[in-house]
Amino acid sequence: MERVLQMLEEEMALVEQQFRQDLDSEVTLIRKVGEYVLASGGKRMRPMLVLLCARLAAYQGESHIGVASVVEFIHTATLLHDDVVDSADLRRGAASANNVWGNEASVLVGDFLFSKSFSIMVRTGSLPILQALSDATTNMAEGEVLQLISTCDLDLSEERYMQVVRDKTAVLIAAACRCGGILGGVSAEQEQALQEFGMELGIAFQFMDDALDYVADQAEFGKACGHDLEEGKMTLPLIETLRHCSRDERDRVEQIVEKDQLSDEDLEKVIALIHQYDGIDYTRKRAKQLVESAKQRLAAFEDGEAKQALEILADYVVSRSK
Repeated sequence: MERVLQMLEEEMALVEQQFRQDLDSEVTLIRKVGEYVLASGGKRMRPMLVLLCARLAAYQGESHIGVASVVEFIHTATLLHDDVVDSADLRRGAASANNVWGNEASVLVGDFLFSKSFSIMVRTGSLPILQALSDATTNMAEGEVLQLISTCDLDLSEERYMQVVRDKTAVLIAAACRCGGILGGVSAEQEQALQEFGMELGIAFQFMDDALDYVADQAEFGKACGHDLEEGKMTLPLIETLRHCSRDERDRVEQIVEKDQLSDEDLEKVIALIHQYDGIDYTRKRAKQLVESAKQRLAAFEDGEAKQALEILADYVVSRSK
């Protein structure tokens, strides 16, 4: 992964510069909150995918910097809103923006970032890119609502959960890849291949997040272990566990999930069940299958440095520990 970061170092610096420039506002709070979230780090995977897919498509211009920045703008807006919906106290190991400035500021700055994103998209002058990213943001909102109505639903199937993940997380990653191809003017077949590569990579990314939520140390992963369970979120490790556990065990999980406040003992009981029924291993296995399938999508392109970098990035998704 270090090799990919070095390869994109100059372009990513330009993306960060563009992001800060577009974040500029006469309203000081907007700048403060935006810069706080930006400075909190993150993998910057989405803008990296725009840049790499543009390289893969042999794009020669400069518009990929702006597109990469707007994709991160959209992602940042969703983080601000997500943390309010989830009542999150931590984001990447630091106090979440809503914890620092309150829910109202987080929602309103998130709204600013979303609206500013569309202004930036119009500047690219590309209707297909505007279409791809606006469709993605619509699907993301649908995914958020779908996840909300699936809260504490112990009957949620893997297929239904996959739809939540596609809409909430994977569509923006897929759109980022597709936009790189659009910039380079690739064929319809290649554009679709990039879309599918991003979609499968995005689902795998979320599956790994699901697994890490139950095993990662808070200091390493950046949020409390078992936070998804506390929020009543049905993620793949728990869905797989409920598919195989006994009726009594299922009833026990249901009683715990429906509590307003979970104790450490409650969390330990559910986590022990998830380990017992290999929910985490199953989730990681599914993520690896998706990544392998995603890499096969790149067969539509000739071998080269950009293609190899995309494969490295894909492998990183399932090897990461945070």
